[in-house]
Amino acid sequence: MRKLPLALALATLLLGTSVHAADKPEKNDKPEDKPDAALLKPQSSETSGTVKVEGKSIDYKAVAGTLVLHGSGDKESEPQISMFYTAYFKKGVEPGKRPITFIYNGGPGSATVWLHMGAFGPKRVVTSDDSHTPAAPYGLVNNDYSLLDASDLVFIDAPGAGFSRLIADDADKGKREEQMKDRKKTVYSVDGDGHAFAQFITQFLSKYNRWNSPKYLFGESYGTTRSAVVANILENEDSVDLNGVILLSQILNFDTSIDGPANNPGVDLPYVVGLPTFAATAYYHHKLPQQPADQESFLREVEQYAIGEYASALMQGSRLDDARKQAVAQKLHQYTGLPVAYLLKANLRVDGGMFEHELQADGDITTGRLDTRFSGPSLDPLSKSSEYDPQSSAISSAYVAAFNDYVRRQLKFGEGQTYRLFADIDHWDFAHKAPGSTEALQQSTNVMPDLATAMKTNPGLRVSLNGGYYDLATPYFAADYEMHHMPIPASLEKNISYAWYPSGHMVYAHEDSLKKLHDNVARFIEDTDNVGKH
Repeated sequence: MRKLPLALALATLLLGTSVHAADKPEKNDKPEDKPDAALLKPQSSETSGTVKVEGKSIDYKAVAGTLVLHGSGDKESEPQISMFYTAYFKKGVEPGKRPITFIYNGGPGSATVWLHMGAFGPKRVVTSDDSHTPAAPYGLVNNDYSLLDASDLVFIDAPGAGFSRLIADDADKGKREEQMKDRKKTVYSVDGDGHAFAQFITQFLSKYNRWNSPKYLFGESYGTTRSAVVANILENEDSVDLNGVILLSQILNFDTSIDGPANNPGVDLPYVVGLPTFAATAYYHHKLPQQPADQESFLREVEQYAIGEYASALMQGSRLDDARKQAVAQKLHQYTGLPVAYLLKANLRVDGGMFEHELQADGDITTGRLDTRFSGPSLDPLSKSSEYDPQSSAISSAYVAAFNDYVRRQLKFGEGQTYRLFADIDHWDFAHKAPGSTEALQQSTNVMPDLATAMKTNPGLRVSLNGGYYDLATPYFAADYEMHHMPIPASLEKNISYAWYPSGHMVYAHEDSLKKLHDNVARFIEDTDNVGKH
């Protein structure tokens, strides 16, 4: 996959006086005597605020802090991770019956600044809709679509990202380096990351006495991969039944990724499930030979062509005759706007980076990846693929600046600390031991069995899938394909709901889509919460 940030996964009105918890490390802790001493104890800062959500005021308590996670087995006594979170609790309600949603971005190894400051936190950073946001100062406004009206919220930064840190506490430098190497090997992996988040959640439930609350997971991008793993761990290792799992910009099976499938010849699925996003993007930029009157009808037509005639043609491989190959290229031209000659030279197989570079190549313009509504000057007009993501470049600075200012000024946390947008990951182990397997499988990461197992062992578990039409990091039709190939009985398919938006990977970057996303998720939580009361 191209090394572009998956921010994935790709994420408050009046804050009052702050009360700092007494959990902070003693000032006489000496780093040379006890390395990482400041990370060995939980820290927290409490503040109060009010947010107005779709016209209704909500008073809340905010807690910015850390929990310390330990190892397992013979390392159970070893502190391994200091995990940072920001929690928002609605005031004046009974906590035990109030829904609570654990929210995280992806990466893997991304901080959760995107969902926090763009989607559901009490404050929202203002960015331009489909163009580069001007430099600071940035606007921070009341979030009319915060999810606090439906649920308490816990935004979690992945290990090593944000203010979360891996812990190596041995005073001996050599042993300390070995400890850190071991931590990275364990935690920076599909399964290690999943167990860390599951441990955080169970520890949080105990700390804040929320075991009897309706519980939800909300993950974006790689966070959806994580959610499948965590849901299975919670359900089948920790005996924690979830009420719902909310997935935004989903990728469960990495064989569906449109990021560089040419490196995996013989696997044509990415081209099939990526085609509708190419079509949506060409429609948005008016690059189609004939502009359809209705986008929704157009996309349904492209979807049917993708899984029908296009998939069949690709399966033929070198057996595909020239006449049919020409006909398919002509049809792809009608759906993507790319020249027939280019499509033939590409052997009918165009990946995400190629499409982003070529769609607007006549103006030396590169199309966005996370959100294809965005565009920017091509770094190299002669390259084969895009070399950066205009969408990521357009809004990242606003999110980083807004959160760094907000967390220190209003949440009263982080003085003297560096907030890391991404963890410093040398290697991420994508090997995964699926439910029922005796060892990690030698294949592309696929956590569909994890979510399926969680759904089968908890038949009441509901899943809400959300995605954007203009997302080339995790195309919406790939997510749709995954869900319709889940190894679950037909009776459980009704537990899955679908919603698509005229936006990109970060659906909430488009304000109208943010409102629809909020309303859909709030309704999902209300409906699934009510199920448990009957």
